[in-house]
Amino acid sequence: MAPTQQPAPPRAKGRPRSATADQAILDATREALAELGWGGLTMGHVAIRAGVAKTTLYRRWPSKNELVVDAVASLFDQLEMTDRGSLQADIEDVVTQFATVLARPESQASLLALFAEGSRDPQLRRRIREHIVDPQKRLVHQGLAHALARGELAADSDPLAAAEEIDIIFDTIAGAVEHRMLVIGGPITPQWIRRFTDLLLNPGLYQGR
Repeated sequence: MAPTQQPAPPRAKGRPRSATADQAILDATREALAELGWGGLTMGHVAIRAGVAKTTLYRRWPSKNELVVDAVASLFDQLEMTDRGSLQADIEDVVTQFATVLARPESQASLLALFAEGSRDPQLRRRIREHIVDPQKRLVHQGLAHALARGELAADSDPLAAAEEIDIIFDTIAGAVEHRMLVIGGPITPQWIRRFTDLLLNPGLYQGR
């Protein structure tokens, strides 16, 4: 008996998305945001800069809020928590990566504009948390997993406490770097990163100095 021929899988409707076009749109969004600010940025500006039709843009991102959040989120997707052999080295490496991203003028302008608008728009603030902040907590999870595998940390039996600790660790690292670079305009040097990591891992280290 001849084998039963399986039906061919259904073809996706419409034209496939182009990764090149998506990247051009996200890059153009950050450039336009840095130049024009939130109020001056329009979907039309982005389409022209990216060299795509406005209809193409709206098919991918129905609103400016969604587009800008994804454009900023894509900046941080490149961050990686690599196993460097110790928790201190892991943290120093990811802080260096984070500072390098924030050092780009378009990154600073985009983040500041987005955070300012988010302070007035609860829905945008929620989208920032869901699409920018929460996904980057994977770095903390990975760093702790490395430390556990190396025996540097003991496993926490309380999952709620562990989740709170991850939030605190992320807020501490991201908050310190963003405050130094975006608020006071201070440099992130290897020496600063080492002292910051020392203090993070050994909070009593500088007492009495």
